[in-house]
Amino acid sequence: MARGQQGDPVDWVTRAADDAVRHAGEGNLVTVASGASPSGPIHLGNLREFITPHFVAEELRRRGVPVRHLHSWDDYDRFRKVPAGVPAEWAEHIGRPLTAVPDPWECHASWAEHFKAPLQESLRELGIEMDEVSQTEMYTAGAYRDQVLLAVSRRDDIEAVLAKHRTKKVAPAEDASEQEAADLADSVANEDDEEGDPSASASADAIARFPYRPYCRQCGRDTVTTTAYDDATTTLSYTCSSCGFVGTTDLSTDTDGKLVWKVDWPMRWAFEKVNFEPAGRDHMTPGSSYTVGTEIAPSIFDWRAPARVIYAFVGFAGVQKMSSSAGGVPTATDALRILESPMLRWLYVRRAPTQAFDIDFGASVVRLYDEWDALGRKAAEKSDVATLAWHRASATAAAGTLPTPTVPVPFRTLSSVADVTAGSADLISRIIESSGFPHDSVADLEPRLTKAMQWTAEHVPADERTTVRSSPDTDRLASLTEDEELWLRIFLDRLPAEPDLDAVTAVVYGTPKVARGLGFEDAPNDQVKADQKDFFRLLYNLLVDADRGPRLPTLVLALGLEKVRQLLGA
Repeated sequence: MARGQQGDPVDWVTRAADDAVRHAGEGNLVTVASGASPSGPIHLGNLREFITPHFVAEELRRRGVPVRHLHSWDDYDRFRKVPAGVPAEWAEHIGRPLTAVPDPWECHASWAEHFKAPLQESLRELGIEMDEVSQTEMYTAGAYRDQVLLAVSRRDDIEAVLAKHRTKKVAPAEDASEQEAADLADSVANEDDEEGDPSASASADAIARFPYRPYCRQCGRDTVTTTAYDDATTTLSYTCSSCGFVGTTDLSTDTDGKLVWKVDWPMRWAFEKVNFEPAGRDHMTPGSSYTVGTEIAPSIFDWRAPARVIYAFVGFAGVQKMSSSAGGVPTATDALRILESPMLRWLYVRRAPTQAFDIDFGASVVRLYDEWDALGRKAAEKSDVATLAWHRASATAAAGTLPTPTVPVPFRTLSSVADVTAGSADLISRIIESSGFPHDSVADLEPRLTKAMQWTAEHVPADERTTVRSSPDTDRLASLTEDEELWLRIFLDRLPAEPDLDAVTAVVYGTPKVARGLGFEDAPNDQVKADQKDFFRLLYNLLVDADRGPRLPTLVLALGLEKVRQLLGA
């Protein structure tokens, strides 16, 4: 189907959707895929894996093309190390499937579910709907049995491909223990950041002769060495280095293992008929998962490797690359505490996936909201690539328009008011009302109001917070200069009886004018401009014990007129 009307803007989503349709063939169901291992917090870098195919699927839905977004949870991967904050005794579970490792926080059924759940909730808030598949369920149900038997029967052909792509070749007569270590390193590459543990990387030169690895029937770990395989009976014999178990598994009936990653991935392309799937740069380098898969998929599983985009890393506050295994990295849940869901979507769709970018929860959040609001106003009048990104971020086919405030108050205004009102939603609402943003209830300001309050409480440094004086600064009031005394008299005399933003603004800026014999409406001369700076500093000193702070009219309304009069010595 055509991509749209001639002259419509074309972005990376448009081109990726075109590639997906070409791969599937006109009129056929298009399958876009993603995959992730729930080995730890699924951070904002991993979010690119989910959100990239989502945007492609949304573009195809817009065109009327049948499409599904299939997500594979690689929860049958091994638990590979105990992260900080987890009891040391969890080392007992290293080598077991993530779904077989208990949740140390005792709030979910397994380690895997503990890290899936918050991401799934965030994806719902982001309007991302997927058909989710558990690899534990697929393997243990025998869904891939025929594919496993095929891969094992073609193991020599698979090994030839793997060997060709290794940076260092080794002799064919490697022993089984080295084979096992190489398979372990290969399976570790399925992690989102492909950072293997030291034991795996130390054995990275070994040849992985056997493409299937069982979990030990006795201890449940994948620390096994294949000792024999009978093609006639499909019986695999192994020994376990962890518990010493010597046993067998029948690949025709048993479901206690999985293909190694570089074989597993292309197998699933064929099984699920995947037409498009993104991947990080680490999966796309020569000899890595994707390049190997492009040969194994057609030669072994009779499927052409899917169209794809390569996505770059996402950094955070000076961290060049996020790693979920390292812990302490921001997740979608963290971002959605301070960003409206369309805005978080926009961060990912406005740039091509190949572009790296950083996410900062500091002062740049205020500028980000300003940019988002300005783009929204532009989108109502103009159509270009930038506004196309705004529209893609703002709505989905299933959910429609994603939640945004009925009354979009600038984020900087909400956060400033939240800072000086100790986060009282009702008081903030009254101040916002008097600041020129009429609304029926606090609900009209949501979800932005809550996000502004959370950002102010969680991400504004203590030394940048506004601390309102509890009592007048009598020493400073006793040492006022003649000009300062005059300014305060004029200010207190002209301060309105009722809170009104326009009236308060006029008094704040007009007081130094009147002191120089001008009227409120007169343009300030150079002397008045200098006086205004000194007057503003005086007000900040007397109200919040600082030289600067939130906009003074907003601050005056937030404190309340009586409080202001008290602190100024009236």
